Amino acid sequence: MIQLTILSGKKAGTRAVARRFPFRIGRAPGNELQLEDDGVWDQHLSLELQPASGFHGIAAPQALVTVNGAPLPAAPLRNGDIFGVGSVKLQFWIAAAPQGSLRVREGFVWLLLGLVTLGQFLLLYALMR
Repeated sequence: MIQLTILSGKKAGTRAVARRFPFRIGRAPGNELQLEDDGVWDQHLSLELQPASGFHGIAAPQALVTVNGAPLPAAPLRNGDIFGVGSVKLQFWIAAAPQGSLRVREGFVWLLLGLVTLGQFLLLYALMR
């Protein structure tokens, strides 16, 4: 799961989370991230997950996309990269993994500690008789 923070443009300050790939960015309504800023094409950029090498940004033919100021035809993305899609600047982040609840495990451990403590008191009582 990745997170894109929009740094400039009409949606500046918002975040988009990509859970499925390819994740398409562009002006058209069918894109996962729709940007209506200057210089953004209908199908401008696609983010893809390639198991062997990680996340890749693939620009549409003739579309201007930059990663950290350098033109991007197709390149791997790293955590913290800033890329430009037309006049919009986006920051690429690997999103934090959601943590599941540990309440059941924690409750079981406390119950086990309580039983061990109770067992020790019963043992002491039996030895003192």
